[in-house]
Amino acid sequence: MDVTVFLKGEVIARGPAEDMAERLKGIEPPEKANDLLAFDDETGRQVDLDLRPAEQRPRGRPALGVKAREVTLLPRHWDWLGAQRGGASATLRRLVDAARAQAKTPEQCHDAAYRFLSAMAGDLPKFEDALREIYAGNPVGYDHFTHGWPEGIRAHGRALAFPEGTAQ
Repeated sequence: MDVTVFLKGEVIARGPAEDMAERLKGIEPPEKANDLLAFDDETGRQVDLDLRPAEQRPRGRPALGVKAREVTLLPRHWDWLGAQRGGASATLRRLVDAARAQAKTPEQCHDAAYRFLSAMAGDLPKFEDALREIYAGNPVGYDHFTHGWPEGIRAHGRALAFPEGTAQ
């Protein structure tokens, strides 16, 4: 998952969540917990980062972060999955990755922007007006109402609401 990290409203880091501990290790601890916030770049949801130093990994097969959960399918589905390159698990991972890579709908983009902006800009002037412009699909109106906002918040909200590749 890629994240964007803000310190007091300004972007200080972007990239994979698992890389943030290393990238942010020199930063002074913030005075208030809500001065340092991270957001999922896909959903706009606030995420907690583990900023503790990475532990030394033991030798051997690398931990891939795989989580085992139950999947219930009909026999014909299992047959099809089993016949695919790499078997059922690899095929399911490829299908999920392909679905995630597809362009999001405008509604999904607007909702992601709403989640992010609610946390970061809810008390800024013209917040409600900016949200109305997002849901109307009007980036020009969004720019107008967010003109005086901190640039990092304004730009990230716009990127979530109106990414390239979405039909507005």
